[in-house]
Amino acid sequence: MKVCQLITSAWFMIVLAVCGLRAEAQAPSPQPARSSVSAPQKRVVFFGNSLTAGYGVAPKSNLPSQIAQKIEAAGLNYQVVNAGVSGETTAGGLARVGSVLRQPVDVFVLELGANDVFRLVPVPEIRRNLQGIIDAVRKKNPKAQIVVAGLQIPGDFGPGYVTEFQSLFRALAIKNKAALIPYLLEDVGGVPELNQQDGIHPTAAGYRVVARTVWATLAPLLQVKA
Repeated sequence: MKVCQLITSAWFMIVLAVCGLRAEAQAPSPQPARSSVSAPQKRVVFFGNSLTAGYGVAPKSNLPSQIAQKIEAAGLNYQVVNAGVSGETTAGGLARVGSVLRQPVDVFVLELGANDVFRLVPVPEIRRNLQGIIDAVRKKNPKAQIVVAGLQIPGDFGPGYVTEFQSLFRALAIKNKAALIPYLLEDVGGVPELNQQDGIHPTAAGYRVVARTVWATLAPLLQVKA
C-alpha cells in the first residue's frame, strides 16, 4: 500500500463523512452526459458515489462525461447517464436503484463500496447490497451487461478487512458473469498531482486517466477497440 494512501486515510473519513451528509438529501435525477448523437438507442448507466458524480470537477470532466466523449468519437449510438451521488453507500444505492431503472439499461457500471468502509460496514453486508443492486438491474433488464468497478482501501483498516473487501469485487464479477475493472483508480490513487487537495477525488487530469482505465474494460462490451 502506498505511503501517501496511508497518510490520507484520515482525510478519507472526514471528506466522506461530509459527502455522506449531502447524500442524505434527496438524490437528484440521473442526468445524461452531453453527446451530439441524436436519438440514442442504448443507454450506459454509471451508478456510484462521488467518484462517479464527479465531486470537485466541472461536469465535462467527470468520468461519465469523458466516457461519453469516447463513445461519440467512436461513432456509437449510446446515451451515457451519470447516476452518481456523493456520499452514497451500497445500502443507499440499493434503495434508489429502482428509480434509475425506470428507463431501460443496456450497460450498468457499478461503483460503490468505499463509503461503507469508512462507516465500518461489515464486508458481507456490502456484498449483499451490491448483489441486490445487480439482481435489480438484471430483473428489469435481463440482457444488460454489468461492469463491476473494483476499489482499494488503506491498509490501516486491518489486513483481514482490506483483503476481504478488495476481493469481493472480483467474486461478484465472476458470480454474475460481469465485466471487471480491477481497480478504478489505477495509476491515480495516491498520486498527489492527479488528486484534489482531499487526496481522495481525482482532478480533471486524474479523471482522464480513470476514463482510460474504464474504457479498456467498457470498449469491448460496446464492440469497439479500446
